Amino acid sequence: MTGKFLEVRDLCVAARIQKSALTPIVKNVSFAIETGKVVALIGESGSGKTTISLACMGYARPGCIITGGSVRLHDREVLELDFLERRRFRGTDVSYVAQSAAASFNAALTITRQVTETPLIKKLMSANEAAEKAVSLYRELDLPEPETIGHRYPHQVSGGQLQRLMAAMAMICDPKLLILDEPTTALDVTTQIEVLQAFKKLIRDKHTSAIYVSHDLAVVAQVADDILVLKDGEMIEYGPVDQIIHEPSQDYTRELISAAHVMPKRMPEIRTPTIQTTQEDVTEPLLVVDNVTAGYGPNHQYLALHSVSIEAHAGRTIGIIGESGSGKTTLGRVISGLMGCKQGEVRLGGMPLAGSIGARSRDELRSIQFAFQMADVALNPRHRIRKILGRPLKFYFKMSKDEADHRVDELLDTVELPASFADRFPRELSGGERQRINLARSLTAEPKLMICDEITSALDTIVAEAILKLLRELQERLKIAYVFISHDLSTISKVADTIAVMRDGKIVEYGSTVEILTPPHHNYTELLLSSVPELRTDWLDGIEAQRTTARTAAAG
Repeated sequence: MTGKFLEVRDLCVAARIQKSALTPIVKNVSFAIETGKVVALIGESGSGKTTISLACMGYARPGCIITGGSVRLHDREVLELDFLERRRFRGTDVSYVAQSAAASFNAALTITRQVTETPLIKKLMSANEAAEKAVSLYRELDLPEPETIGHRYPHQVSGGQLQRLMAAMAMICDPKLLILDEPTTALDVTTQIEVLQAFKKLIRDKHTSAIYVSHDLAVVAQVADDILVLKDGEMIEYGPVDQIIHEPSQDYTRELISAAHVMPKRMPEIRTPTIQTTQEDVTEPLLVVDNVTAGYGPNHQYLALHSVSIEAHAGRTIGIIGESGSGKTTLGRVISGLMGCKQGEVRLGGMPLAGSIGARSRDELRSIQFAFQMADVALNPRHRIRKILGRPLKFYFKMSKDEADHRVDELLDTVELPASFADRFPRELSGGERQRINLARSLTAEPKLMICDEITSALDTIVAEAILKLLRELQERLKIAYVFISHDLSTISKVADTIAVMRDGKIVEYGSTVEILTPPHHNYTELLLSSVPELRTDWLDGIEAQRTTARTAAAG
């Protein structure tokens, strides 16, 4: 491993579960990165990916201790640095891009103030120099209006733009090592490509080494030079990306590949009619969204939905697909009553629903539940899981404490988490585990319809498959209807009976899953399909011309 820019040898990390007991969570992990190269850490939630990447900064999360091993960055032993040396080291020699940019930015400060904070604190640049460097990075990352975008607040830019702005924050001090922790997980497929291309260009042009943490092998194939496969904190397989993808030696690696987020290779050649004539299909829909127009601001002056109409049937799933800003989540918020509509109507079981959640009955509230996209901000960080799940049980069903505790244990088992998690706080769980708690909270009400807003976007591929399987089993048993919102067409293709394709607040294509996903497509649907990564290393380099053609046709 000599001649490497970063060398990690026999790294061990443990978690302190009790006052005196240490439980190993990372066990003798070793890998290396050459200058200008990218190593991807791949594995399920809880496999140690983020823990290992943070250890490369000399950092262990609360409750964790680095118990052994070596981390050498450019002949400097990171684990031997004292507290002040590590503070100077972070942000300059190594920088970290977190999974959730929305949760990482301060909503009360402008973007450039936050991007330039590190060089100003460390007195590496003057305020003017830092601002000029920020604008230069905005331009390199292909952000719109680079001269002025930094004057905005975080909520005034899209998710993809915010993720790239976080990359600018990480790169402003020209670090030698960049750690990218699931940076595209929550982005739609078209935005994901733009962010991946920006990261790849930045790493190449700056000759920066990088650790790329992800659960999505199709994404990793586009940016990584080597892949380290992890499970339960142990190394499973390590080698060049082509070898891992095309000639894996371990069964677990093959399992990850089979669960990768890619579109089905075969779709029916003949489009089937949207409306079938079976008795089941002619039953009345559970949910009807009828010609709804809605927006934000006084009197809905900024419209986000334009005359949208969909139906959801008991025991069926309607998938809502589209780019960021297409109106997917707004539609879910209107259905749930979190926001009203300017015109149109939402009906459940044939009865019109009040536009405001406050005007709906308790039974109506129970019947429609919302599983939110970002579990890290949806769960109260001050409450233990038992209280988070127990409160809706007491609200809807008037359960006693003992009854609620028993039901909480059942719900944790339903989402494949141990009962011991009930006494943990959200911060003590991985991103995937928090998302499963988010799903369990929606299930507490035993709803007739569940709005699933990107609920698998933060999960690793194997856990996501398990969650989708769980949703199907619940649907078969309880006849729950799902409104499944996602930017991931490969996921939608697995779960949806019907699909509504949204763009700019309008439905541009609506029909059965087979009808939507087989040619000929609407031009915009074709753009979305062409943006789903394929499990090959040259896909990102060769896709831009195809997407440009599709985008031009969609715009026309």
